[in-house]
Amino acid sequence: MAAAALTADDEQLRRGVTINIRATAQLRDLIDRAARVLGKNRTEFILDSAKRCAEDVLLDQRMFILDDEKFAEFVNILEQPPKSINTLKKLLATKAPWEK
Repeated sequence: MAAAALTADDEQLRRGVTINIRATAQLRDLIDRAARVLGKNRTEFILDSAKRCAEDVLLDQRMFILDDEKFAEFVNILEQPPKSINTLKKLLATKAPWEK
């Protein structure tokens, strides 16, 4: 079976998009040293670090805006009684290793 030629869109999806940044030589060298410690290249290190930071920022948001319908749905979910989870009950009933 012959492999189909990649289209420009396929290639873009495979490779991703380009992000250009400027940094001082000192910062680049610091990033490179840290990346080597983790066995990563500069791109992997920067993207992993930026992704982790972006997720933290978004997860730390305390204010979010909902329209009336979504807010009512949100309140309804919060007012539901908690689900009974047997594995959680067992875990909470078990003594910690340092308490045994």
